Amino acid sequence: MSEESGSAFDLVVVGGGPGGYVAAIRARQLGLRVALVEREHLGGICLNWGCIPTKALLRTSEIYHLLHNLDAFGLRVRDIRIDLPALVKRSRDVARRLQRGVQHLLKKNAVEVFMGQARLDGPGKLAVTADGGPEGSGTRELRAEQIVLATGARARTLPGLEPDGERIWTYREAMVPESLPESLLIVGSGSIGVEFASFYRDLGCAVTLVEVLPQILPSEDDEIATLARKLFESQGIQIRTGATVRSLEPRGDGVEAEVEISGGGSETIKADRVILAVGIQANTEGLGLEGTGVVLEKGHVVTDPWGATGEPGIYAIGDLAGPPWLAHKASHEGVLCVERIAGVEGLRPLDPKEIPSCTYCRPQIASVGLTERAAGEAGYEVRVGRFPFQANGKAIALGDRDGLVKTIFCARTGELLGAHMLGAEVTELIQGFAIARKLETTEHELMQTVFPHPTLSEAMHESVLDAFGQVIHA
Repeated sequence: MSEESGSAFDLVVVGGGPGGYVAAIRARQLGLRVALVEREHLGGICLNWGCIPTKALLRTSEIYHLLHNLDAFGLRVRDIRIDLPALVKRSRDVARRLQRGVQHLLKKNAVEVFMGQARLDGPGKLAVTADGGPEGSGTRELRAEQIVLATGARARTLPGLEPDGERIWTYREAMVPESLPESLLIVGSGSIGVEFASFYRDLGCAVTLVEVLPQILPSEDDEIATLARKLFESQGIQIRTGATVRSLEPRGDGVEAEVEISGGGSETIKADRVILAVGIQANTEGLGLEGTGVVLEKGHVVTDPWGATGEPGIYAIGDLAGPPWLAHKASHEGVLCVERIAGVEGLRPLDPKEIPSCTYCRPQIASVGLTERAAGEAGYEVRVGRFPFQANGKAIALGDRDGLVKTIFCARTGELLGAHMLGAEVTELIQGFAIARKLETTEHELMQTVFPHPTLSEAMHESVLDAFGQVIHA
């Protein structure tokens, strides 16, 4: 250890993403002396290479799509061109601005930040190697009774489908292309896959989306996923489900993929570039978990509802602790974890069914709670309401009529079991249903709530009315 070893804190957080930095700030608000260790960049993957910069890219592609459909709005524009370096620069600038914001918040809250690789080094101890260099010089020891691991995750790879950074991309390369490929193959149709499919298709690329499961967007309600597929295909996105990519071989300036089709047969797909979107894997390596009571299951750290691991004084939150892999879930877990450590009373564990999910493709997708199939499998007798955006005045005025609001209620109690939405700005609307579920709202309160007119939110109201045979506008 260096001469600088021996800094003592009440709590050390390892990882400065949306789980880690939020946990650190909340711990300081509760009066704890807190340090945060970050290996690469504050804000984590979400802020730097995920949630935020991808939304900046998608905003550009949405505008580009609108510019090519201005006739419908009575407008004429000539010479619409893509300035790809400027497009990428804007996305990176947005990320940098918010990273500076995180730095400011940590400084404002007096969280001590150490840049480097952290490793458990005995009970209540962390060895932090500055700048990822070799242990020894530049390594210091941090001590704390409580250590929260929030190291996040990275892109998952599969044998034979390894990225090369040039023709076979992960999300990182896909966010900073030097040129637009004419054709693109995306492996995986979860949120990351369909968001990139929307982005590149709206910029004019020929996109093929391959999913090993029978349905795209596997975690979404079946009906919503089926409608999403129909809309994506109407935009020109080619979709293969029940299909497994067996190999990716560079050929000339592109890639040749051998795809095995469920039920027999195979297909060769040629593309200029490939994006691998086959999930993520937790960053557990190099943390010194060996010899501790920390248990790994399917690559993730096992915790109790408060983030505690099998090792006293060690906690894990966010992507490291398993699905759902969402920034807002990580932030909420971080707050709960440190509040539990600080002895805050009246806490309730996080219910995964209360966590909204959002996908920022075109049209957007958002959901909270149980799908119709999951509700049935759980033994509920359900009432289902549906309302199409094509019957909503605001959606028609916006020129964005594609989509559906679907609500699922317990027929016996009126409990809102789940809500699933596809359409314009539904990622903003879903929070209304998330609050309704948190407050244990029944159909009565939702039906009696006054929704403003004209708004997209009226489709939410009509969907509830439809579930109970009272829909007005359909």
